[in-house]
Amino acid sequence: MGLLPSGSIQTSFKQSLKQTTFQACAVTRNQEESLMSNFDDIVSVGVYDTETNLFEGQFPIPEGITYNSYVICDEKIAVMDSVDARFADQWLSHLEDALQGKKPDYLVIQHMEPDHSGSIDRFMQAFPTTTLVGNAKTFTMMDNFFGTENQSNRLIVKNGDELPLGTHTLTFVFAPMVHWPEVMMTYDNTSKVLFSADVFGTFGTAELDDAWINEARRYYFGIVAPYGKQVQALFKKLAAYDVEALYPLHGPVLQGDIEPYKNAYQTWSSYEAEADGVTLVYSSVYGHTKQAVEKLAQMIQKHDVPVALFDLSTCVESEAIASAFRYNNLVCASLTYNGSVFPAMKTFLEALAEKKYQNRKIAFIQNGSWAPMATKAMKAILEECKDLTFVEPEVTITGSLNDEANEQLTKLSEALIA
Repeated sequence: MGLLPSGSIQTSFKQSLKQTTFQACAVTRNQEESLMSNFDDIVSVGVYDTETNLFEGQFPIPEGITYNSYVICDEKIAVMDSVDARFADQWLSHLEDALQGKKPDYLVIQHMEPDHSGSIDRFMQAFPTTTLVGNAKTFTMMDNFFGTENQSNRLIVKNGDELPLGTHTLTFVFAPMVHWPEVMMTYDNTSKVLFSADVFGTFGTAELDDAWINEARRYYFGIVAPYGKQVQALFKKLAAYDVEALYPLHGPVLQGDIEPYKNAYQTWSSYEAEADGVTLVYSSVYGHTKQAVEKLAQMIQKHDVPVALFDLSTCVESEAIASAFRYNNLVCASLTYNGSVFPAMKTFLEALAEKKYQNRKIAFIQNGSWAPMATKAMKAILEECKDLTFVEPEVTITGSLNDEANEQLTKLSEALIA
């Protein structure tokens, strides 16, 4: 369970929602026709996946996910990306509706991950004269996925190259390792739209509401988190462009006041906390460790400090990870298990380390009836993380709470809110 806190990103995001009218640019749950963006000559032809339960085999998506694709209608017609192969028929139908009998001149391939490249073959069967636009790494990956067909229909671009369509001119901005090596973005100089590949994407529908920031955070820290340095480098490149709208490959179009979205990515990619607060994660078998964590949470909440509480055996792990990055304090509580830490906690901490968790304060609670070893094991998993401050005291429970453990919890709560 996570509690909604205050915080600069959350607040500015909600203000942006009030000030700006957004229009989704992907197919929603109840729609089969393609939707128009705020630009009449940029048409969305994306699809909405409500069939997949786990995105990339690990992230629950109860609200589904969109695979966005766009058509720029000009003297020359450019299609931006394809979709997952399972939805090729639906995508091609949307394309035909948007094209109204015309033939596309270009298919711009910004990202070769199969949820965006899976329908390229079907597209080329339907439109064999179209030129595929990508960088050198794009086509290396394309050959790996689909073989070496369509080699004569390729335009290899470099960072900063331009592609004139008529009224619109596209500029290609390379974004290596955000989050694959071939990724590039495309800036439209006329509409000032940035087709941003997976950046600024989110789980869920194409509807933009208060849930965007939470699902975008979960998406970022689930998928992009290890590449903060590369995201920062990308933002330095993007500073040269006057961007007024963001068209990602997942989720809604972002336009109007886009600063809250950019600020969120700046914060996330610099590994800084969004807000003061405490994330408490725990593993408990018979309830004694859970009891200690809930008591600590009550102590902290008395001081009006936001708290998010997660049972790692039952929660959505990606939500717990996102919360750990959201707040500046993390408490990890685990029973000792086979002389180490409980498996769910081990998996969680390994994920944090893999995602370069840093710049946080961490406290530990361990439980062990005869040889408490969980804290030692938890610290060992995090030993390569940068700029972590371990908060004292380290609380030890030997079975169930007693006066000594309660006193330690009180001192720990005071240290966390100091």
